[in-house]
Amino acid sequence: MAENQPLVLEKFSRIAGSLANPSVAAFKGQGGKVVGYFCAFIPEELFIAAGLLPFRMRGTGSENTERADEYFTSWNCSFPRHCFNQALLGKFDFLDGLVVGSGCDAMRYIYDNWKQSPLKTPFLHLLNSPHVSGKAMAGYYKDELARLKSALEGRFGGKVTDQKLWDAITLCNETRALQQSIYDLRKSPTPPISGSEMVAVMVAGASLPKEEYNADLKALLAELKQRPAAGKYPARLMLVGSCGDDASMCGIVEELGAVVVTDHTCFGGRMKYKGVAQTGGDPLEAIANYQIIERPFCAKMGGAHALRAGAIIAAARDFKVDGIIGQRLGCCDAWGGEFFMLRDELKDAGIPLLVIEKEYISDSEGQLATRVQAFIETVRR
Repeated sequence: MAENQPLVLEKFSRIAGSLANPSVAAFKGQGGKVVGYFCAFIPEELFIAAGLLPFRMRGTGSENTERADEYFTSWNCSFPRHCFNQALLGKFDFLDGLVVGSGCDAMRYIYDNWKQSPLKTPFLHLLNSPHVSGKAMAGYYKDELARLKSALEGRFGGKVTDQKLWDAITLCNETRALQQSIYDLRKSPTPPISGSEMVAVMVAGASLPKEEYNADLKALLAELKQRPAAGKYPARLMLVGSCGDDASMCGIVEELGAVVVTDHTCFGGRMKYKGVAQTGGDPLEAIANYQIIERPFCAKMGGAHALRAGAIIAAARDFKVDGIIGQRLGCCDAWGGEFFMLRDELKDAGIPLLVIEKEYISDSEGQLATRVQAFIETVRR
């Protein structure tokens, strides 16, 4: 779908393809502060309410983990190693702060290693997240969010009021609704946007001011509705797994003539799931309930498998997919267990599954393409 590429998609592709971008530079040029964060369960709303620009951490552009391997063992997932290597190379020097979540041990080690490394990020905070879903754990997470709120106020000044939080929730809910509108266009037999292009849309949104991003999404929706149909595909596929900021798997699928029409990944479908409830009197409680109870959490959350599986099967049927490709990063036990449980459930639902283990930055695309091609042949229409 490179031909007739909408102008907004060109912008998103540039931003998703690098770490620094002009919008971040402009925000800092006006005196703004940028705070990086890992994992989808760390709410952007808190940063926005504090007047900060949230920047979702990723390892884009990384070539190796040579520097990071001095801090991480080889049996750590390659995503945090590539991200940390980029940090050691100075690629995140524009950050004024960093918030690390305790979603899994590999991510938790980033906080410890960042503290012990030569990196001099002015603000560093560990946000503990529960590993079990439920009302009690949402209450625990609300307390953790209150602790982060106080830390942001103490470091960057200004009061994060309830009204500012509700305004930030409204803004982020608008983002999710606009993203969902673009996803809905992919339900068409001839989707106007490819899987790899959708990755760029979602990744770019995690490193842009929300007002600017929402305006771009509205423009993109208008452009896509005028975009010529690309034709039908022999297979409609769904991606499931962690991360999702790398479009290489979508690229492999597209090279083979098929198309990825939806996903359940950290940078993709899980980011735009519905919205935070704008009822009640406590915005932190609303955010905590959304993150821990209502939204299908990633595989690191115990007790939420049924919610995840239900969301994946519902999306597969809604987007009329012929099969699911599961991406598991090497050494990720959480997703290894998740796919073990999902396999039988998807089989009962009549949805074929191919599970692929790969590295965050992969050099074996030829081997992956062979497996994907065989899978497409078995599920093609």
